[in-house]
Formats: sequence, C-alpha cells, structure tokens
Amino acid sequence: MDRGQHRRIAAAQKGNTMDFEQVSSLRERHPAWRLLRRDHAPLILSFLGSYYLEGGRGAQPAHEVAGALEDHLYTLNAPYPEAPPFPRTAEEYLEDWASAESGWLRRFYPAGSDELHYDAAPALEKAHSWISSLQVRPFIATESRLQTAVDLLRQITLGTEDDPQVRLAELRRRREEIDREIQQIEKDPQSGLLDPTSVRDRYQQFASTARELLSDFREVEENFRRLDRTAREKIATWGGSKGELLEELVRTRSNITTTDQGRSFQAFYDLLLSQTRQNELSELLARVYELDEVEPDQRLRTIHHDWADAAERTQQTVRQISEQLRRFLDDQIWVENRRVLELVRSIETAALSIRQNAGVLEPNMGLEVDDQGIGIDMIMERPLYQLQPEADVDSAVEVAHAQDISTAALVSQTFVDQGKLAQQLRAVVPPGASVLLEDVIQMYPVQQGAAEILGYLSLKDEDIDVVIEDEGDTVIEYQEAGEPRRARLSRVVVKRR
Repeated sequence: MDRGQHRRIAAAQKGNTMDFEQVSSLRERHPAWRLLRRDHAPLILSFLGSYYLEGGRGAQPAHEVAGALEDHLYTLNAPYPEAPPFPRTAEEYLEDWASAESGWLRRFYPAGSDELHYDAAPALEKAHSWISSLQVRPFIATESRLQTAVDLLRQITLGTEDDPQVRLAELRRRREEIDREIQQIEKDPQSGLLDPTSVRDRYQQFASTARELLSDFREVEENFRRLDRTAREKIATWGGSKGELLEELVRTRSNITTTDQGRSFQAFYDLLLSQTRQNELSELLARVYELDEVEPDQRLRTIHHDWADAAERTQQTVRQISEQLRRFLDDQIWVENRRVLELVRSIETAALSIRQNAGVLEPNMGLEVDDQGIGIDMIMERPLYQLQPEADVDSAVEVAHAQDISTAALVSQTFVDQGKLAQQLRAVVPPGASVLLEDVIQMYPVQQGAAEILGYLSLKDEDIDVVIEDEGDTVIEYQEAGEPRRARLSRVVVKRR
C-alpha cells in the first residue's frame, strides 16, 4: 500500500470520527459533559432525572420544584446533621442549575403567568440517558431491533424505487406471504403466536423507543426556541430598513417548516392528532398491559398523551415566532418604537453637547417651535351644530320577491390549499428545471376555478418560483359552476431551485 492510499484511508477515517479538538471542545462547552464533571452530579441526576424525566413532567412552577428538592435534600442531609453534604437551599441550587454556565434547567415565565417556571433542558436528557445506559440490564432486545432495521431498509429501497413494476412485485410478494400466514392459521390456530421471550423483546424495544421519542421532543423544541430567540434579537437590535428585516424574519419562519426536522415533526404531529390513531394507540396499550409476559411500566400506559403534550409545547414555540412576525407587521407599533428611539437619541446627544460645552457656552434650555406662530382657535369661530335630515329608507322586501332570493352566495367560500398546489408543482417540475404553468394544469386540471389559478400565481415557497414574463401569453381553459371558462394571461413559468 503506497503513501497516497494511507492518506486517503486516514482522511476517510477522520470524516467518520471526531478529532481531538472536537472532543476537547465538547468537554469544555457541552452542558451535558459539564454536568458529569460537577462534584454534585449525583444530586442533579437523581433529583432532576426522577422529577422530570422519569416522572414525565413538563414545565413546573418554581415553588413546586423547590418544595420537591427540599424534601430530597432533607433525606440526603439527615444522616449528617453536623456537616451536611448539600448545605445550600433548594432555590440556590435551582438558580445554579438554570444559569447560563450550567444550562441543565430552562427558567422562564409562561405566557399569561407571572410565576417563574422550570423545565428540563436537552443536556439533562443526554446526561441522564448515558448514565442510565451504564446500568446492567438483565435482558437486551436484539431480535426486534433486527426486524426493525430490516423493515426500515425495505421502506427506503421501496420508497425510492422509480420502476413501478419492482414496487408491484414487492407488494405481490407481501400479499403471498400474508395468504400463506392466513392458510397456516386456518390449519393451526396456534400458529404464529409469540413466545414469552419474543413478547418481552418487543415490549422492551417499544419502551426504549417511546422514551427516546419523548426525549427527542425537548431537543426539537430547543432548536425551534433558538430560532425564536434569534428572531427576537434581530427585531430588538435592527437598525436597517423594515423591509430587509421582514425578509430576514420570513426566511427564518420558512426555514422552520422546510427543513428536514420541520417536515418530519409536522408529519409526526399530523399523524398523532388523528383521532383514529389515538384510539388505536389506547386500545393497543390496554391490550399489551393485560399480558402476563410483560412487566408493565405504568408511565408508558399514557405515553401517547405525553407525546401529544410535548408536541403541543413545540408547536407553541413555532407559534411564538409567527407572533413575532405579526407584531412586527403592525405599522403603528413600528412607528412608535422608531419615534421613541429617535427621541432618546436626541436627548442623549443634547446631554453630551451640554456636558462638553459646560463653562464655555450657555446651554439653550428653551423650547424651539418650528412654526412661525402658534395657531389659536377662538370659540366663536367654530360652526354651530346643524341638524341632519333623517334618511327615509324602505327596507321591506315583498314576499313574492323574497322567495326568489338565493342566499347560497353569502355562505359559500372557496379555500385554495397552496400547500397542495406546491406538492403538485414539485411532482411535475424536477429540481433545477422549469415548465409552463399551462403544462402543469394539463396534468392537474383546475378544480376551483379562477381562485385556484390565482393561488398558483401568488404561490411563494422556498424552492419554487412562479415568474410572469412580459413576452408571450397563456390560455387556460377550465370548468366553473358547470360552465366552460377561459383565462388569458401573460406567460407564466414555474421554476424549481
């Protein structure tokens, strides 16, 4: 093996592992590693891990967390009355754990409340998970993990297969397997039943995945909260034009929903909110907990409700970012804030000028008026009150005509789902290519009339551009209210970035 091959192998290995500088940086900066290095790390992990993570709690009021910590400290200090190992108060410990240097708790005031709350941070989840993995497990699930890994690989390969014949062949193979299982059960009703070991194997895999999923929500929420914090800082410190800042904030909001994390979370949230899926989960958990082979963990009996609560907290963070955009779009608030800042700066400038010229020039402490004079309105110059004549309005409608009036147009509404339109465009236009809008409509005919065409024209997405060109025209034919229609407009081109 020559020297060049050695370098290529070393570079490949370096791309798959962390180098010395990365590990050193994590040791000094990552909150989870700093937690494990603290002298009272057992206190932090035993209390916060039991109270928040194992207890399945979210954000809690400060007085409730402090009360539970006081009881925990009393139990630990009781055997050592003369020299307690943890002499500080519960409030002091909580403030230390929630400080910027620690980062194991999140301290905040919820919307509509003036009471301080504490919630576990993702760093605490990581440290507690690693410590929990050090404990000896009498039984480790392996078979179910292998089957899960194989199923995921099948989903990936089948979901990315372009040839429909290959997908159909795989589905027919599955159907044949199901038919064989049905025939086997009809011959032997006990065929296919899981033995106790297989049941415990799969239950342990479910319990581990359920806890990991609940833990991941804290990190997803923290990522969204970091974007929210960045948006707030930009609004507070922005000194440029309003349009530039608005463009930056809209891009931040779009990044949340278009990233892999945002799309995956939204798909999970939509699936979890399905009432059918909720009922199915409740029924399956109830049946599993009736089995004698399973040692039930009562905290997992309602794990799907904990998932929904954690997902709702994450959605609340995303809504806060949208609220920042709404407030910023309020022109009156923007003008008032800019005016206040201008007044403050003018006062500071005047104060500095007076201090610098003290003893040299007499400061002008008077009031300056831009107008040449002050307008005075005399009382007698105001016009007298004039009585307005009453308007004679006949709002009565004859009965014969009232029967012919149709009120359907007052309540009928047309909603155009631009997300569905974007999906249709992505299905037709490959990345980096462009097509005419009329070609897209030939594949996906207009269903909602002119409103749907306007929906295409006003569509704005991260990877889709709808461009109206000056040269050429487009003719779109469609049906509306059962009658043929024709729309003529400038040439429209759809581009994928």
